[in-house]
Amino acid sequence: AGRPIWGMTLQVLISGEVLSKSLIGTETQPPVTNLSVSVENLCTIIWTWNPPEGASPNCSLSYFSHFGNKQDKKIAPETHRSKEVPLNERICLQVGSQCSTNESEKPSILVEKCISPPEGDPESAVTELQCIWHNLSYMKCSWLPGNNTSPDTNYTLYYWHSSLGKILQCENIYSEGQRIGCSFNLKDSSLEQGSVQIMVKDNAGKIRPSFNVVPLSSYVKPDPPDIKNLSFKNDGLYVEWKNPENFESKCLLYQLEINNSHTICYKDTCFKVKEIKCQSSEFYFTSKDRICFMVPSILPDTLNTVRIRARTSKFCYEDNNLWSNWSRAMSIGKKTNSTLYITVLLIIPVIIAVAIIALLLYLKRLKIIIFPPIPDPGKIFKEMFGDQNDDTLHWKKYDIYEKQTKEETDSVVLIENLNQTAP
Repeated sequence: AGRPIWGMTLQVLISGEVLSKSLIGTETQPPVTNLSVSVENLCTIIWTWNPPEGASPNCSLSYFSHFGNKQDKKIAPETHRSKEVPLNERICLQVGSQCSTNESEKPSILVEKCISPPEGDPESAVTELQCIWHNLSYMKCSWLPGNNTSPDTNYTLYYWHSSLGKILQCENIYSEGQRIGCSFNLKDSSLEQGSVQIMVKDNAGKIRPSFNVVPLSSYVKPDPPDIKNLSFKNDGLYVEWKNPENFESKCLLYQLEINNSHTICYKDTCFKVKEIKCQSSEFYFTSKDRICFMVPSILPDTLNTVRIRARTSKFCYEDNNLWSNWSRAMSIGKKTNSTLYITVLLIIPVIIAVAIIALLLYLKRLKIIIFPPIPDPGKIFKEMFGDQNDDTLHWKKYDIYEKQTKEETDSVVLIENLNQTAP
């Protein structure tokens, strides 16, 4: 049995704790002995026990075992059992002996052995620990810091899988916003049915370690496909692309997007492409990693932009709905004249403005015709009486002023004449 890497002492319940008793007379088998538990690698728990003492010689012993939640029941002749599980919670195994593999037969007294999670404050452990296997080439694990942790905590990630002879440490620690992560190479075809055991802790040993077991049949994210060719024929658009490396066509589902609006799907939300051969002379590739698909009712009179993405199918992996990124976009068709397009965009607002002004002027004139202004009677009487009196006074003042001016002028002239006649 290997020693846990976090250097803690396992907390195990006392062996031989009786949980239940079945009364089936003198033929009841005695309980198993020396039940013990240990941890190997990072997340592999192993229980071992010895056959019961004083068992009937005519009994072909089998052992009935299940975990504390009464799940994963098993009846087998082996005197050991293992489970690959994250060690974040308390895990218990109950074992009893019986004389057959018949599940209906009641076993002996059940003996339980438990393993507790590692020591430390549960609030200090990292949260949302998740790992994704990218393109069957490398794995990226990321997490959020625990609540009771210092911002300058230095984290370390350890990993193990069946192809490794020992536990390795991940070196490529990085940060993405609030999340912290690490990536490591993982490219081995023999691993697709196995799992990777993960543990995250700090270098100082102040936080509680956190564990994860990642099945390699799930959490697989392929790279985006690579579009190789586009062609029009028979009122349809032929799209050819190359599969992402390390994947076969039968293991992928595809989603095709045209002009950011039309999504073509087939089965399970998206179409599953088989080995379709394009009916076009422009496609010369026959390699098994190249796929061709015809999208109907796409005409070449407009510019069409195509991109594609993929995810794993349930025929090869568990359906986890992890889509790849979109591929680079490729366009085909007639490109719209940008000069004409800009001119139209400039002319349309001017036409609209002129039309609005003309409409406003027309509406104002139409309002005057339909609803002419009502005369003010007070103004009419004022013009008839008040304005005429004012004009009469004005003319009277003007006559008086004119007469005064003439009299003064005459007197001056008279004086000048007298002076001229004197001797």
